[in-house]
Amino acid sequence: MRHASLLPAMIGTLFLVSWIHAFSASFSILGQERVVSMADPFFAAVRNNLSRSDREQYRYAYHERRSDVHTNPFGKIGTDGSLLYQVTPGDEYGIYHRLLIERDGKALSNESRETIDRRGRSDTNPAVDDVVATLSFQIMGHETSGGRSLMLLGFSPKPDAKPRTRQGKLAKSFKGTIWIDEQAREVVRVEATTIDSISYGLGVVARLGEGTKVKVVREPVDTVWLPTSIRLIGEGRALLVRKLNVDYSVEWFDYKRSQK
Repeated sequence: MRHASLLPAMIGTLFLVSWIHAFSASFSILGQERVVSMADPFFAAVRNNLSRSDREQYRYAYHERRSDVHTNPFGKIGTDGSLLYQVTPGDEYGIYHRLLIERDGKALSNESRETIDRRGRSDTNPAVDDVVATLSFQIMGHETSGGRSLMLLGFSPKPDAKPRTRQGKLAKSFKGTIWIDEQAREVVRVEATTIDSISYGLGVVARLGEGTKVKVVREPVDTVWLPTSIRLIGEGRALLVRKLNVDYSVEWFDYKRSQK
């Protein structure tokens, strides 16, 4: 049942990509008398910074620590332990290499290096458009944290949304809040909760229940803001009957800009 282990990673990755691209596109701000387009200088700057971050992360080498996921139908099910990877950019933009260097705090050797190809990613594809069509946003207020003045932007699925893609259907299952640094025009944090169950393998392989929580954190690195962590916590079922407890996290750290 190796594929069940993909559920937390898939949800975390798709969630991160979905809200970034949804926010980077045009949307309506609810609760206002007028529609605010992304041509508005503030939101245009936030959009541009997110796009820049998405591009610039490929230019950095970094370490990635993620939870290990267990889905043995006759043994351990859930998240336990950690994997540490060394990630380096490839010779071509969109290509990067990942090497497993540590498992549960113990150094590894002679592991095979993976090559991951993301050259096909695009901000203009049906999945991104589907996410944008699925979500609505509302300014919730303002607060100060760590000396930063933050805008709170709530998001939720449109009642009449009919997503067609996997990303759109995932977005329809979440509502949450985005914290934006008003001076830097950068997204600082995203927190979201599922309002419906989310599944993998038609719900037969694994299903996480309503109330599953996801948190994304971004921080300044050099002159750009990059994601530093994502965490997913939830409960559900694996193989229809086995209880599944997930506390899945990914941390990105030791960012160093490549000279390539």
